[in-house]
Amino acid sequence: MRCAVVGHVEWIESVLVDRVPGPGEIAHADPGWTEPAGGGSVVAVQLAKLAGACDFFTALGRDELGRRSVERLTELGLAVHAEWLGRTRRGFVQVDAHGERTITTVGPKLRPRTLPPMDDYDAVFFVAGEPEALRAARAARFLAATPREHATLRAGGVRLDLLVGSGTDPAEREDGGLEAGLVVRTEGAAGGTYRVPPGAPRRFAAAPLPGPLADTYGAGDSFAAALCFALARGDELDAALALAARAGAAVVTGAGPFAAQLTR
Repeated sequence: MRCAVVGHVEWIESVLVDRVPGPGEIAHADPGWTEPAGGGSVVAVQLAKLAGACDFFTALGRDELGRRSVERLTELGLAVHAEWLGRTRRGFVQVDAHGERTITTVGPKLRPRTLPPMDDYDAVFFVAGEPEALRAARAARFLAATPREHATLRAGGVRLDLLVGSGTDPAEREDGGLEAGLVVRTEGAAGGTYRVPPGAPRRFAAAPLPGPLADTYGAGDSFAAALCFALARGDELDAALALAARAGAAVVTGAGPFAAQLTR
């Protein structure tokens, strides 16, 4: 199965804290992980682990962090196709004693603008990009996206096979103005809901964790990638949701988004 992701990269520095400090407080932190991450990277690496390979169309700054991002993502199994513009976006993550992460990003999100012909792809996941890139991605047999880029999805004006995002993050709220064959909203350990428009939402369950909770960074994106993969290869919806739930549960048992992602 030939897969691709269109999305962004953030160079993340993570630290471990007892708790996230309040206003005016000083907190001590222990070193965590440092990786190129962000939604685009996490979805792409999870797809590569399930499908065996994945093309990643992204945008990076022509700087040290951009170069290191390409090197690391290539090590993780991606074929990286980068447009070089601006400065590579950075991010800082605090992971507390309960594994919950708090994210601060620095700098604008770099969005890929152009794509090659995409009609040979079985599945494309659109995480971030310009509207013309979204319209080009629609040539794939199966197109998934996250409501995180709601304005771009509206401007692109294409029908999605899957729209999947967080049901608890206000930045991923979907107001019903997009055309999608399936809408899925995740709620962490509570599972989530799915809806085949115009039908009513139905619930699905989360999967049990395969080990101790370590770090929730990347759980939602890993869930979304696995769901896209399963539906694009022809799995029934219940089976696809179960695989996605397992992927979301697996990643939180490792440090960072890549250490414990589900593999074939």
